[in-house]
Amino acid sequence: MIRQPTILLVEPRHYDVSYSINPWMDPMRWAADPRGLHRQAAEAFAALHAALQRIGFAIEVAPGEPGLPDMVFPANAAVVLDGRALLARFRYPQRQGEEAAFARIFAGLQARGLLDAVDTLPPGCFQEGAGDCIWDAHRGHFWAGFGPRSSRQAAGRVGAHFGQEVVALELATEQSYHLDVCFCPLAGGEVLYYPSALTDAALAEVRRRVPAHQRIEASADDLRHFSVNAVNLHDRIVMARTTPQLREALSRRGYRVHEVDLSPFMLSGGGAYCMTLRLDRASTMQALPARNDIMPARAADAEAA
Repeated sequence: MIRQPTILLVEPRHYDVSYSINPWMDPMRWAADPRGLHRQAAEAFAALHAALQRIGFAIEVAPGEPGLPDMVFPANAAVVLDGRALLARFRYPQRQGEEAAFARIFAGLQARGLLDAVDTLPPGCFQEGAGDCIWDAHRGHFWAGFGPRSSRQAAGRVGAHFGQEVVALELATEQSYHLDVCFCPLAGGEVLYYPSALTDAALAEVRRRVPAHQRIEASADDLRHFSVNAVNLHDRIVMARTTPQLREALSRRGYRVHEVDLSPFMLSGGGAYCMTLRLDRASTMQALPARNDIMPARAADAEAA
């Protein structure tokens, strides 16, 4: 099992927005300038790649396949923990072709020793990867979204497979069609989340498990910016261009925010987390840098990528 922080990306050669399966997807906007937006997507992908490397990730880049534009969002491909990958089952036909494509990619990762095992869910058990099953290293359990895409039963399947607790959270809106759109555990124990995306029961569960001083409530504007859909490593956070309020809130807590213009991918309903999959997640919590290594709030201004 790999120990270095490692991210899987899928290159965007075949990315476009040609259908709509969530409220953010805008195929008409894409159709108005497909060449220009595809060029911008390639530039945004390169900027994200560079930002992730800059904060300390090793990067694995896999090819996409024709006719599967949403492969560029590998967070939905699998849940990965302790060197084991559990491949996704997609709800919508438009994405179901990704299952075989990602199976080939993960078989290659296993052959190279980057994964120890690759397993599958039974047919009909919809579970859309780490986008709906987020490991919280601070608390030692998964948070699993269900409703729009993943099924409630999938949470139990994931828990049984990995031998880990899974806390199921029902999603309340189509805008937050995956949990990663509205929920992000951070390395220091905080949870960045958009409360209105969760049902009352789910919200109560979050508040029961996460003390008030560790809850960072995002706004509707943060959700629109895909700021909650972020990638965190120690004190560094990579996200789409965000709001001044959230940037300042994270800075006060000692996080350094690296912003990337991901607007071409936001047209399909994805941000930084959607475009990545951690391959090195482990159930044993890794030590964080000493707090004196984290920049003070005033010095920790956002770094634009």
